[in-house]
Amino acid sequence: MTTNERRITPIQGLGVVVGFLVAVEIASGVLQGYYTPIYPQIAEHLDISEGDINWFEAAQLIVSALAIPLLARLGDLIGHKKVLLAATAVTALGSWITVVAPSFTTFLIGWALQGASIIWLPLEIAIIHRRTRDSGRQSLLTRRGAAVLVGALELAVIIGALTSGAIVDSLDMTIVLAVPAVVVTIVLVLIWFGIEDTPGESSGGIDWRGLALITLALGLVMAGLVLVRLDGADSVRPWLVMVLGVLVLVPLVRHERSVADPIVDVDLLSSPHQWPIQLTAFLFGIPVLGGQIPLSTFAQADPDVRGYGLGADSGFVSTLIGVYVITLAIGAFTLPITTRRFGVRRTLILACLLVALGYALWLPFHDSTLQALINMAIAGIGSGALVASLPAAAAAAAPPERTGIATGMTNGTKVIGGAIASSIFAIALASTGSIDKLGEESAAPLSGYLVVWSVCSGAALLAAVALMLAPKVAFVGAAEQG
Repeated sequence: MTTNERRITPIQGLGVVVGFLVAVEIASGVLQGYYTPIYPQIAEHLDISEGDINWFEAAQLIVSALAIPLLARLGDLIGHKKVLLAATAVTALGSWITVVAPSFTTFLIGWALQGASIIWLPLEIAIIHRRTRDSGRQSLLTRRGAAVLVGALELAVIIGALTSGAIVDSLDMTIVLAVPAVVVTIVLVLIWFGIEDTPGESSGGIDWRGLALITLALGLVMAGLVLVRLDGADSVRPWLVMVLGVLVLVPLVRHERSVADPIVDVDLLSSPHQWPIQLTAFLFGIPVLGGQIPLSTFAQADPDVRGYGLGADSGFVSTLIGVYVITLAIGAFTLPITTRRFGVRRTLILACLLVALGYALWLPFHDSTLQALINMAIAGIGSGALVASLPAAAAAAAPPERTGIATGMTNGTKVIGGAIASSIFAIALASTGSIDKLGEESAAPLSGYLVVWSVCSGAALLAAVALMLAPKVAFVGAAEQG
């Protein structure tokens, strides 16, 4: 009896932990879905043009990309709960700043601070991975936990979008903006009391020089991408800045390989166990992060004026988003079934192929709402599986003391992929380098959207090829079968 109790206790305890972590992902979903339908109202509230909203995305991506290495390393060093709590506190602060912000600049600062939430899911998966260590089914339970978390996230995106759309016209904008802040604050309390605090398993300290180098590299690359939006692709300045950012990687790699506790474990990330997963995450970021705004603008384009588009109003755009998110949830919730049936490698390949197919279908089929729904549903199922499986696969293939950095970098590489794609798509959709300038004289040509869908599909296909070519040892830790 005692032996049986010991065997089931970790699993029972895991259910409680996952329950509290689900609350965190609900908050994450609210943050991701709540603001999208009310961007025009936010612009009006701040007395700015709708095009200036793009600055929010750029600022948050920069903060997210820079926060991941430090927060992931801190999670391994001082404990994943402590860092999850700190990241949630920063996100709550940023959310409340947006509520009281008197100007565009202040709102931008608050919005950027919300980028700390990028580390939530990787830290949660690292917590589950550690909690299931003695269960005998660590990889399986981690994947199941990840599926539940991502499913909750995607459902919360729908709830958030529907809620903001329902109340924005009847309540003061300050109250509308306070809803996400309240949700994140409640979650902060739940993490404090609901998640057990365990010490970090990694030794050493913070590699501040490495952190400075990676901050410089990412900062320069992201700054260059912002300059592409501002100056256009024919300007030399953004390309010089990005080249400088890439060149900084040379001393970064040399330094990281010379220290005992690097901020980015170059050897780990380039190992056969990790590089296929990290490369897949980078390529996946192109469609899942970079492809969403072009889909929204295409759906709202008036076919009578431009000769393409769906002529959708904001209500139908919400329906499109809802269908896409539901399919994301389906892909996440069915992850345990597909991995059990096909194995981890084949599941990842299948998910990439679904994303590639979904975006490829946009090329010939983009003239009706039914076609749009089918295309997004196919891509959504594959995307949901990838969102849930990539951090879990990275954790399973990493040493116990490096799970935080491994899972965190899946989000980091995804963000970088999405940021690069966003600028590429900006170039494809507008000669000015900014996709928000869609007046009659500068409206994007249909060929620009064809480029977007081709790149999204091609990136997902390349990810599938990389997984096929990856050595089988890459999935040994993830219990790959066959």
